[in-house]
Amino acid sequence: MNHQKVRDLMSEAVVRVQRGTPFKEIAHLLQEYDITAVPVVDADDRPVGVVSEADLLEKIWGGDTAPPDGAKASATDAAGLMTSPPLSAREDWSVVDAARVMARHGIKRLLVVDAGERLIGVVSRSDLLRVFLRGDREIRTEIIEEALVQTLGLAPSALQVDVTHGHVVLTGALPEQVPVAVLEDLCRRVDGVVAVEFRAAGDADAELTR
Repeated sequence: MNHQKVRDLMSEAVVRVQRGTPFKEIAHLLQEYDITAVPVVDADDRPVGVVSEADLLEKIWGGDTAPPDGAKASATDAAGLMTSPPLSAREDWSVVDAARVMARHGIKRLLVVDAGERLIGVVSRSDLLRVFLRGDREIRTEIIEEALVQTLGLAPSALQVDVTHGHVVLTGALPEQVPVAVLEDLCRRVDGVVAVEFRAAGDADAELTR
């Protein structure tokens, strides 16, 4: 199934700073734009680091006695404050790729770069969650056209497909060569699907899988 791409969900207006941007200017930018972190770029607009609210707060509590926290506590510009290297995503990544990296590293956002590694946007967890705002009709259409017809080679009317708030219920009889698990997996890959349930024909109350 074709997941939405990072380019479809990212924010293109990105506040950025240079290595030499002073501490107070960074603090003002975070407050002015109501953001929690700002990327640091080089002269070619390539990300070299990220300065977050947590980095600035080390100035207050002093950080640890050993670097790098101690170094950040005494830093006066982005070069000393930033966490480097930054994690980034390519614009053609799927939402699944981006979500996997965020989960693996426990981060809330990814910088988005083009083929030349230049900063072109930022994608956050909340951006990725927008896939669950897809309408039920759109989800149903994709399941029928791409999962049933294109992938499994079934007729559009082979199964009854109902979608309510992202919950997919498939009712009918599958050909022997099509396992329920395969159909269910295909449906789960559709952006916006929250849950999948298959009900065999003649036994609509039987929940074979979720």
